[in-house]
Amino acid sequence: MLSAVIADLQAKLLAAEEALRKSEERATAGQLALEVMHEIRNPLEALGYLVNLTLQDAEDAARVRRHMHTAEEQVIALNEIAGSTLRLARPSPIPRFVDLSILAEAALRIHQRAIESKGVHLVKDVRGDLTAEVYTGEILQVISNLMVNALDAIPEKGTVCLRLRKSCGKLRILVADNGHGIPKEIIGQVFTPFFTTKEGRGTGLGLALSRKIIEHHKGTIRVRSSVRPGSSGTAFQISLPA
Repeated sequence: MLSAVIADLQAKLLAAEEALRKSEERATAGQLALEVMHEIRNPLEALGYLVNLTLQDAEDAARVRRHMHTAEEQVIALNEIAGSTLRLARPSPIPRFVDLSILAEAALRIHQRAIESKGVHLVKDVRGDLTAEVYTGEILQVISNLMVNALDAIPEKGTVCLRLRKSCGKLRILVADNGHGIPKEIIGQVFTPFFTTKEGRGTGLGLALSRKIIEHHKGTIRVRSSVRPGSSGTAFQISLPA
């Protein structure tokens, strides 16, 4: 009887973890969609301007053709933005090969306003063939989670580094900051569900879910940190099969 109750509780826990993972993934997709709305404003405004120019120059066939060629370029740009966003944000039932630099750029778009408003010095270092077979929405979620932590940790005009490399048959993603750091007494708890150092902000689930996602991809995620004045900061490194 007791074993049946335990089994039932374990099944419910697994279901709750999966529901949390999916809700986090949907939240990340929603954030990406909001940032994309800002990104498409420029080509939309350009199209409106070109329509007005075309109406003004309706009697000049050569000018109308030039306006239409420019409008066509803006439409192509909009299609590319919309298409790439849908591919990244839509949960994928099976893993597929994708260039991880595309996911990194999407994560940066999600947090672009926070980066700009805080005057962040962003160091982006992306090199080599970075294609891997992944669940795109999940890996986007992980990179986004790490960016949130880094941006929360740093002061105004702080530094965040996002580095992607391929070495020794592994794809490595590094997100590092020069923030306040994590004391060694608690650093071992950062991947524990509901553990947070954000004093009332956050759920404490981001890193726990991130580790679960990376392990699902047969990878690893590690953290190192320092609280020494003048050299404080935290770095998360992910290794994935190439």
